[in-house]
Amino acid sequence: YAQLDVFTKVLHFVQTNYVEEVDSKKLIEGAIKGMLATLDPHTVYLPAEQYKEMQVDTSGKFGGLGIEISIAEGYLTVVTPIEDTPAFVAGVEPGDKILIIEDKVKKLKKETKGMNLQEAVNLMRGEKGSKVTIHVARKGAEKLIPIEIRRDIIKVMAVKGGMIEPDYAWLRVTNFQANTGKDLRKKIEQLTKENGKSLQGAVLDLRSNPGGLLEEAINVSGLFLDKVPVVSTMGRNKAKKEVEFARSENPYKTFRLVVLVNEYSASASEIVAGALQDNKRAIIVGKTTFGKGSVQTVIDLENQAGLKLTVARYYTPSGKSIQSKGIIPDIEVDRLDTALIDKARKGKSLREADLEGHLVNELGETAAKDESSDDPNKVTKGDKEDKDKRPIVQKDGKKVRVDDPKEFIKTDYQLQQALSYLKAWNIFEAVSEQSKALKSASAK
Repeated sequence: YAQLDVFTKVLHFVQTNYVEEVDSKKLIEGAIKGMLATLDPHTVYLPAEQYKEMQVDTSGKFGGLGIEISIAEGYLTVVTPIEDTPAFVAGVEPGDKILIIEDKVKKLKKETKGMNLQEAVNLMRGEKGSKVTIHVARKGAEKLIPIEIRRDIIKVMAVKGGMIEPDYAWLRVTNFQANTGKDLRKKIEQLTKENGKSLQGAVLDLRSNPGGLLEEAINVSGLFLDKVPVVSTMGRNKAKKEVEFARSENPYKTFRLVVLVNEYSASASEIVAGALQDNKRAIIVGKTTFGKGSVQTVIDLENQAGLKLTVARYYTPSGKSIQSKGIIPDIEVDRLDTALIDKARKGKSLREADLEGHLVNELGETAAKDESSDDPNKVTKGDKEDKDKRPIVQKDGKKVRVDDPKEFIKTDYQLQQALSYLKAWNIFEAVSEQSKALKSASAK
């Protein structure tokens, strides 16, 4: 700590010789913030007011926007808006860079450059029903986009689901909050009952899931795994490695599982995807995930302030680090516009029935009618890119997404591909079993 002598001298000279009176508390807090700014973006000093607000129970007094944010390339960046929250409804998109936060009632307008995460969160929080405007830079947009959002109490339904078609379910986890594991088990039981028999396959959709509680990531993984390693954590002391095991009773092992991820699947989502991938329980489909593989703890300081400190990294069961690398999918699938794909197919497709003088089907059967547009150049509503392909409807006076997978799979290319892989997987298994049976019979 010899360098503290230098710090003490600088502080003394500033206090006694600076051209104006200074606030020693502000100087010291600024020095602490500067020190932590040399570390990772998740390590921050929380002054008393910010620390107190972070601990406030938001059920009643304070409202939020419903976005997960991080620091990327020096800018406050949206990881993902949480489904069906004010930010989601207002049109905030993953990847938006928040450059300005404006609160007209408080007569506040601040640029976010150099702002830490907790400061930004505190500025965007406020009383339920009040408004805040964020000015975002978006890829492809020439100017900043102002988005006015009305704060609300954020109550998120962590688990959703439905039958895509008989025997195949869609299981959506939006974040990992308390009881997510229990809620997911209930949803699987409900869909199994609805199906009338055991499921043959399920798509576990973790796209744009920002993460949450480690405990729930372990619980969700345990629904599909025996008592095997799920995740390990390791801090500065490399000899001290803590391993967490799946501990759920009666895991679901009879149906095939595909996990959908994208570049906005983070933290706890990556733990689940990594555990299911490394333990060969699921195929991971989509895009490489966000890459947040660090563990934070909050330390209570004596001056009523707090310190959020990164203390460890997460590792998958095979020992791979998630940090800044993410989970690489087994099969990479982009989110494409299905309307454009249909148009391309229509423009290029040529069938036997299109050939002049073709032989007719002697049984009188005809080809299925192509429902796509006759004009491959006709612009359809689906041509406009939309990162979330679920249709929007009005519900209780609010805009929400349709949660019936039978409907939105029509425009969700990644989900279409996930279902195709599930079906192919089951077909290959059936063929393999038949082949083994034939070989066994031949041997006899």
